[in-house]
Amino acid sequence: MTATPAQSGATANAPLEKIALESYVPPAKPSLVGLSRSELADLLGEIGVVSAQRKMRVQQLWHWTYVRGAPQFADMTSISREMRKQLEQHFTVARPEVAAEQISSDGTRKWLLRLPSGDKLERAHEVECVYIPETDRGTLCVSSQVGCTLNCSFCHTGTQRLVRNLTAGEIVGQIMVARDRLNDWADRDTPNGGRLITNVVMMGMGEPLYNFEAVRDALLIVSDNEGIGISRRRITLSTSGVVPNIVRTGEEIGVMLAVSLHAVRDELRDELVPLNRKYPIAELLQACRDYPGCSNARRITFEYVMLKGVNDSLEDAKLLVKLLKGIPAKINLIPFNPWPGTRYECSDWEQIEKFSEYIFNAGYSSPVRTPRGRDILAACGQLKSESEKLSVRERQALRAMAMTD
Repeated sequence: MTATPAQSGATANAPLEKIALESYVPPAKPSLVGLSRSELADLLGEIGVVSAQRKMRVQQLWHWTYVRGAPQFADMTSISREMRKQLEQHFTVARPEVAAEQISSDGTRKWLLRLPSGDKLERAHEVECVYIPETDRGTLCVSSQVGCTLNCSFCHTGTQRLVRNLTAGEIVGQIMVARDRLNDWADRDTPNGGRLITNVVMMGMGEPLYNFEAVRDALLIVSDNEGIGISRRRITLSTSGVVPNIVRTGEEIGVMLAVSLHAVRDELRDELVPLNRKYPIAELLQACRDYPGCSNARRITFEYVMLKGVNDSLEDAKLLVKLLKGIPAKINLIPFNPWPGTRYECSDWEQIEKFSEYIFNAGYSSPVRTPRGRDILAACGQLKSESEKLSVRERQALRAMAMTD
């Protein structure tokens, strides 16, 4: 389905980036979740902990918070009672609140997480976080913004306003909530005896590279081997192409990179991913070639949503292979997840297979991502928080589309 002239014009006139409506207001008693060791040490100094004890106290807090998942200071039994009382007076180790949980027929779980604000006049905001269990891994899809900076025309999340960026603590907190709900901390027994959350993908609500510092600080905590301990090779950051921050991601975070490409011609990508008008395909791919550590062992993933009659021709597949020449890459083909009001349709399965076969024969891994959690609006491109609620009719329509695919 191709866009009408009126639709294309509307896309062309849409702003490339949204402006955040609000900024974060910390609560009177802040959470220590998301702070670096040096930041923790500074705060301990502010409440009177002598310098000779700070390193030990930081290590204790770090272990109890990120290895054992203690939800309150009272549980941190290796810390003196007096110290615990002092911490309780000034801080918390609170995570976001679970406002709702949904479990898909395929085992996918989606949590709607409420983020308290220090502004009493402001209602709490919400984001979504999704857990996808598979036979060999468990992937947690994490959000970086309330809403999204961008206006990608095929993405349901992109239809939201940008309310604000998440803090490092709110990003790390999503992983901690998921571990709480799955009983997945190091000192607890899981159903299969191993960790349930093995992989993290920054592919939830928002554009991570428009919230670079908070995402960086959060992922450094997530990958810390004395804490949450998820390997950087098991963390993937997905971007729509914020070119200036791509190399920074490799240098300062060192995680795997995924790029939401979705088109092989600038004129079409300008419509699907309007950010392309600022950072066109050639500039984006050069940033990928320059990505630190990129190799056959650390390939860049290119995400490509399959839109019927829009970007799914054999000519598109041929040009995709040509464009990616010389970049260690794999290509994830994503069947489009429909949502009420969209003008796009998912490509026919036969066409997806032809597209995949051509790419595979050209030497690229080209898995077709199996849609997960469509019945609970948890599939790729469907996340939309309760900050902008769907109507009952929209939800019924989307579930009907999911069930008939």
